[in-house]
Amino acid sequence: MKQDMATAMSEEQIIDNVRLCFQNLITLQGEHKNVLEGLETTLTAVKDDGGNHVIEEKAKYVRSGITLLDTGVQDAQFLVELKKYLDTLEADKVKLKAQVRRLFQENAWLRDELGTTQQKLQASEQNVVQLETEKQQLEFMNQLKKYDTGESGDQPTPSDSGKGASDTASELGFPDDEDNANMLSSAQAGQMAASTNAGYEIPARLRTLHNLVIQYAQAGRYEVAVPLCKQALEDLEKTSGRNHPDVATMLNILALVYRDQNKYKEAAVLLNDALQIRKNTLGPEHPAVAATLNNLAVLYGKRGRYKEAEPLCKEALEIREKVLGKDHPDVAKQLNNLALLCQNQSKFDEVEKYYRRALQIYESKFGPDHTEVTKTKNHLASAFLKQGKYKEAEVLYKEILTRAHDREMGASTPDRPIWQVAEDQGDKVKTG
Repeated sequence: MKQDMATAMSEEQIIDNVRLCFQNLITLQGEHKNVLEGLETTLTAVKDDGGNHVIEEKAKYVRSGITLLDTGVQDAQFLVELKKYLDTLEADKVKLKAQVRRLFQENAWLRDELGTTQQKLQASEQNVVQLETEKQQLEFMNQLKKYDTGESGDQPTPSDSGKGASDTASELGFPDDEDNANMLSSAQAGQMAASTNAGYEIPARLRTLHNLVIQYAQAGRYEVAVPLCKQALEDLEKTSGRNHPDVATMLNILALVYRDQNKYKEAAVLLNDALQIRKNTLGPEHPAVAATLNNLAVLYGKRGRYKEAEPLCKEALEIREKVLGKDHPDVAKQLNNLALLCQNQSKFDEVEKYYRRALQIYESKFGPDHTEVTKTKNHLASAFLKQGKYKEAEVLYKEILTRAHDREMGASTPDRPIWQVAEDQGDKVKTG
């Protein structure tokens, strides 16, 4: 019956009962202390009497009761503090959900704005084409005006006539001959290749498309995300050619969608194509090449092909170290990925080395309380556990809990971290 009642009680009722029990324990503790003071006073007054052993026995039981009450008060206080901490976590969770909802709303608004802007752009392009046509017609009419004024005495010679026809064709926007056009295209292509090799930034339209594809993929609407990627890829290949950085970016996006669908074979083919294009167009030591190498390594890791993934991850690390510097946060992220691959191969010496270096970078860049520092410490502690290095893992877990406690409660608060309270309780149980 009592068990059914406890099951029917809500969380708030349980906490209220704990608080009430906490207050009652404190009251009872005070009463016991008053009784003990009275007994000790009586014992002092009649210490010469031979019958004071009864009072001493009572005082002994009262002291034992006070010890048990102290334990009970500490246990109840621990539960109350734990509830406060859980409430704080729940509040943070609610805040994060609100932020997610707001971001979704902003994304919807941005998509609407993008659609409206694209419609305006298309309308503007149509207007430009119409104005260009009208301009050409006006220029042509201007060329014919001299014949309408009756100036027949100024007829051009045959050589002049040929020149005028050529000039008119040029003015009306007609193309040059094929050889000249090809020469111009080759020169422009060389300039584009040079500028591309100097540095490449993903165009805004591809970033927007990537965000849109992610929205569909997260909603599980792959039937929309995949055709959207394929259509964009086809358009890019038509306008820019197959061997272009934008095509490689689109291949990356489509590969990630396939990866989310567990179509690892198709994703691997696309990523290898993207890697080859980026190496050819951007150079083998470009950050975009490192990003594709990392994506391919992660894909192989998901398929359990750790030996194939490790050299790709190391190559990406070398590129990022050379281009970004050895203490860049992206280098730390790559070190974390490499450590995980080594951990799956039981190369624990390398795992510790990579995690410790990533931890050093994050702490120097962001400080000891940053989320990435906590995550990396947790990964390193997990690696220690897999090796049976429980002391080293315990130290890291305690650091994480202490930092979390100091962030929530403040370093100067008299309340101690949960792990310290738990250890004290364990010691009392052992000695009790």
